[in-house]
Amino acid sequence: MRTLELQRPGPVAEGPLRLTERDEPAPGPGELLLRVAACAVCRTDLQLVEGDLPARRLPIVPGHQAVGRVAAIGEGVTGWSIGDRAGAYWLFGTDGTCRFCRSERENLCEAAAFTGWDRDGGFAEAMVVRADVAVRIPDGFADLDAAPLLCGGVIGYRALRVSGIEPGGRLGLYGFGASALLCIQVARHWGCEVHVRARSEAERGRALEMGAASVGGYDDPAPPLDAAITTAPVGDVVVAALRAVDRGGIVAVNAIHLDRVPEFPYDWLWWERQLRSVANVTRRDAAEFMELAASIPIRTAADLFPLEAGNEALQALAAGSTRGAAVLTMGRG
Repeated sequence: MRTLELQRPGPVAEGPLRLTERDEPAPGPGELLLRVAACAVCRTDLQLVEGDLPARRLPIVPGHQAVGRVAAIGEGVTGWSIGDRAGAYWLFGTDGTCRFCRSERENLCEAAAFTGWDRDGGFAEAMVVRADVAVRIPDGFADLDAAPLLCGGVIGYRALRVSGIEPGGRLGLYGFGASALLCIQVARHWGCEVHVRARSEAERGRALEMGAASVGGYDDPAPPLDAAITTAPVGDVVVAALRAVDRGGIVAVNAIHLDRVPEFPYDWLWWERQLRSVANVTRRDAAEFMELAASIPIRTAADLFPLEAGNEALQALAAGSTRGAAVLTMGRG
């Protein structure tokens, strides 16, 4: 099978991913083998490939938004059949026994493993997933439409929960990439008034198309917000969002890596405002979001790249030139 391997991190302009041939993996006990149809590309993949997110093992196959069909089933698996459609996302697995797992906070498990970081991911024609973590893909979504939901959508849904936004509340979205495109659809479904602050005119125009009540640059003022979510990996943006939230408001930082958090006056945090990071996701997040996405239904936009063009997909993501999510397809030729 073909895979895209990261053997050594480097600038995406230099094409650090290498197309390789490997033997197809066999699922172990409790695992499924997925024949991958599509895998969306995430900013976390970009950060891993360039070394901003330190690699946990090399070589590694990135990719954690994969949709495929079950091609083989490991020992002890129940509830899955050959041909079922399943999705892999950032969480690969947890120990299930620690205090975090026992208190429904498995996203904080210290022994957690992550797809495309600890275990080979979906930039490949086949991959292994844990059967008890894989999520079912609703029938209403084509493979190419479902793949972008599995990180930006799932982590965006968790960010909405962490932000504490209530139906009908006033929400700020700081950054308007693939995750925010999905967040705004859920927030609008909940009747929220959404104010978007983004770096480019194209992103602001897209936000207006998606029903934003106002748009602007990161430092432009917004009406007092009940909550805000930041997706840009820039600490200055986090502080801009903090300045915009009202008393008691929460800023949910939806990023695995920030360049820095600049110094800011305590007055901007006072009145019980909160800064909260969004760390990973749970099985509950994935299952609830996919069900919600089908009921809304959420619409995705994708720019398609063949597997062998994975470096080009990452370059487009880095340049901000994709209209929606970059999605790798596995068809040869």
